[in-house]
Amino acid sequence: MKKQKIVVKVGTSTLTHPSGDLDLRSMERLVRAMADLKGEGNEMILVSSGAIAVGTAKLGLAERPKELRFKQAAAAVGQCSMMHIYDKLFSEYNCNTAQILLTDGDVADEERAAHLRSTFSALLEMGVIPVVNENDSVSSAEIETGQHKVLGDNDTLSAIVAKLCEADLLVLLSDIDGLYDADPRTHPDAKLLARVDEITDEILAMAGGAGTWRGTGGMATKLSAAQIAMAAGCDMVITNGKRPQDLYEIAEGKSIGTRFCAKKE
Repeated sequence: MKKQKIVVKVGTSTLTHPSGDLDLRSMERLVRAMADLKGEGNEMILVSSGAIAVGTAKLGLAERPKELRFKQAAAAVGQCSMMHIYDKLFSEYNCNTAQILLTDGDVADEERAAHLRSTFSALLEMGVIPVVNENDSVSSAEIETGQHKVLGDNDTLSAIVAKLCEADLLVLLSDIDGLYDADPRTHPDAKLLARVDEITDEILAMAGGAGTWRGTGGMATKLSAAQIAMAAGCDMVITNGKRPQDLYEIAEGKSIGTRFCAKKE
C-alpha cells in the first residue's frame, strides 16, 4: 500500500458522552488505529474538536456557557484535559504528539502560513503526530457568532490543514455514515453516495440550509471542506466516527462512507 499523509478530523459527538465527559473507549480506539497506520509508514495528523464540551464538564457547569469569556475559559480548561489524554494514549503506542492551536490569522497571513507548513513538515519528519484545534481561547469568531472568516469550524480547519500539509487523504469522522441523497431519518429509502467526483449544485443542495438537519455545522461545512480538499488534490471521506477501525480500509481506498475524489495531477 502506498504510504500516505492522512489528516483525521474527529468531532465532539464522537469524543464525548452526552454528559460532556470524554468517551475514553472511543478515543482509545481512534488513537490505536492512527498509531497503527503510522506504524505502517503513513504520516498522521489529528484535528480534534471537543475542548468547550470537555471544559464545561470538567468545571462542573450545568450547561455550555453562553457568555463568550466563559466559553473561552471552558475551552482552555478542556483543551488541557484533552491534550493530556491524547498524549497519554498515543504514548502507550510509542507515538509522540504535539499540540498546534490555530486562529484565522495564522492561515490567512502568508508568512505565518509558511511557518506553519514548516512546523508541520518538521514534526512529521520526526515521526510526531500533531494534534490540531482552533485556538478558542483567543479566536472568538465561531464560538461567539457562528460566523467565520477563514476557519470557524473544524471541518473547514481540517481541510485547510490538509491543504497546508499537502495531504493525500482527509477523513472526517462524523455522527453520520456519509452523504445521503435525502434525510435518512425521514426517508427510509435514502441512498448513501459512495463516491463524489465533483461538487455540483445538486450535491450542494443536499446539504440543506441553516437550521436543517444538515445545515450550519453539519453537512454544509463538510461539503465546504470537500471543496477545499479536492481543489488541493486531496481526497476526502466522510464516515461514522463510532467505527474508527474503518480508517484501515479507508486508507486502502475501500468504499466506506462517502469519498470525494480529487482530480490528481
